[in-house]
Amino acid sequence: MMASTTGVRGRPSRWMRGIASSVTSSLSGSTALSIGLGLIALHIVLAIVAPWISGHDPISTDPSVALTGSTWSHWLGTDQYGRDILSRTLNGGRYALLVTFLATTIAVSIGTILGCVTAYADNWFDEVVMRVVDALLAVPSILALLVVVTVFNSGLWVIVLAVTVVYAPAVTRVVRGAARTVITQDYVTAARARGEKPLSIVFREILPNVTDVVLVEYAMRASWIVLLISTLSFLGFGANPPTPDWGLMVQENRTALTVVPMGALAPVVALATLVVGLNLSADGLSKSLGIDRAQKGAVS
Repeated sequence: MMASTTGVRGRPSRWMRGIASSVTSSLSGSTALSIGLGLIALHIVLAIVAPWISGHDPISTDPSVALTGSTWSHWLGTDQYGRDILSRTLNGGRYALLVTFLATTIAVSIGTILGCVTAYADNWFDEVVMRVVDALLAVPSILALLVVVTVFNSGLWVIVLAVTVVYAPAVTRVVRGAARTVITQDYVTAARARGEKPLSIVFREILPNVTDVVLVEYAMRASWIVLLISTLSFLGFGANPPTPDWGLMVQENRTALTVVPMGALAPVVALATLVVGLNLSADGLSKSLGIDRAQKGAVS
């Protein structure tokens, strides 16, 4: 756990500097974390510059060059509609990263706040929330996603909502477990004795001391969410054609795997490297910060 926050109360900037210092020291001491963040940074850079380096419109069709192999004009070939595979792969990262970032941030934020509040409350509110969490966790992730997407139709914010419903309960349980250890510390007892309000104690005493757990949860959940989003697209419930998306690309090009294999292999490699980067980051952070992911009760 991070150090007591009694010396930094009312100074959010010092708290943020402490987090930055912890991550920096973790980077210098963990090869896995450095490689993982490097892969993530590479994907982010490629997604940002994709429109300028791809050389082709990712949704523009040209039947005259459909299903052609690698050429000087199309380095990875074209799909059955004559769309450039390299351009669609590069631009597909933009959709994957955007949805993953939004869904992970919202799910982890809600789960973190609920976890800290329920741990501090330790009353009927805690019991009600945790029983709801148990009920939601009993439903398979992909089934819950399909139900939400089927009811509200597919769309960026619908997918973000669906992923939040699936993963916020798991984050709540993990953060609650970490927060219950923090609330027994002396600085929390002292804050109660001073007569501070419950929300003040949650946000100024408890939350800063579970930040290490939250960082690991964020990286870990992001790796699962990006896979889940691609799975939805592959099943036809995610991105709508002709949106460049890795899962959708695999679904569209799997029948032409023997003709133009890069149509399916390119998005698979891109997805795999992003997931590996996120997993390495989560493992590197957990080891550097001294967090046992299994002991914390990570729930998929």
